[in-house]
Amino acid sequence: MSDVLIAITVLWGFIFIYSVMATMDFGAGFWSLVYINKEKTNATNIANRYLSPTWEVTNVFIVAIVVALFSFFPGATFTLGTVLLIPGSIILLLLAVRSGFLVFSHIAEEYRKPLTYISGVTGFLIPGLLILVLPVTHGNYIEVRNGVEQLLFGELLTSYHAWSFIGFAISSTLFLSSLLLADFSNHADEQEAYKIYRRDALLLGPVTLLMAFLVIFTMRYEAVWMYQGMMEHLPFLLASVFAFLLAGLFLYLPLGKRKLGWPRIAVIVIVLQYLLASYAYGRAHLPYLVYPTITIEDGFTNPNAFRALFVSYIFGFAILFPGFIYFWKLFMKDKRYAKQQKSGYSK
Repeated sequence: MSDVLIAITVLWGFIFIYSVMATMDFGAGFWSLVYINKEKTNATNIANRYLSPTWEVTNVFIVAIVVALFSFFPGATFTLGTVLLIPGSIILLLLAVRSGFLVFSHIAEEYRKPLTYISGVTGFLIPGLLILVLPVTHGNYIEVRNGVEQLLFGELLTSYHAWSFIGFAISSTLFLSSLLLADFSNHADEQEAYKIYRRDALLLGPVTLLMAFLVIFTMRYEAVWMYQGMMEHLPFLLASVFAFLLAGLFLYLPLGKRKLGWPRIAVIVIVLQYLLASYAYGRAHLPYLVYPTITIEDGFTNPNAFRALFVSYIFGFAILFPGFIYFWKLFMKDKRYAKQQKSGYSK
């Protein structure tokens, strides 16, 4: 495998990890808001207990994405940084506000209810804005004026293709988060919350699949080159649909005498499903980073610089990976944390 393919694989890997973790994180904030007045189900407390530690880990990967893009593909960074200045600034503002409330909620009790509203609203606004990067890279929304690349923001916001991506981002956020919260509720023996989040996952799963089909349908007319590339990798898309149906089956299978669903297995299968679909999308996007002006070869950094950076990434994640494993054991497998009854966020 060439240096440039290794670099784009590392970058796409970071994007995939962040997209899955962030959608679960943002969605947890939304569900905390939705069920804030349903105290008997304990659904909001479950969402809060999940949200409290995960946002810090999630932010590690968005930093990794930015650093990898700037380090490996400086040519593409300049273009994307220029055309996405306005939406990018809005995203950073929303992330800053959300993170600020997450920090202060641990200190002052009066911040906890405003945080629920802030994290709930930003829980679907941020994913909807973040995913706009993808249709922008498909072409049709960038224009060169006086030698400067500019985003055609009006055309982007009136594009069916862009809105299909926004719908997919929001539905995926709510679906993935409800599925993981169902697993977390089941682990915490919160059966009422588990029933609610399992129901939400079963309802939002078909909606997310429909939005995925809508993305491909609009792609056929607004990004023909991407559609043709996706069709060349149709077996991965079909395998992705099969994995989706399999995850739904695991949510229906009985678990013991009184409980339905195997949420932990369903979460694993759904992550595999998104991985298959992401692989098909990523392969279809090659060799372009931004169509039709920047390919992975055009935007690539100096090979010697890449090798030095790649070695530093290997050492960095060799140090961080055991920490992520330890975090997983403390967070998702420690029943003392999962079953804590104190409302609000853990301290």
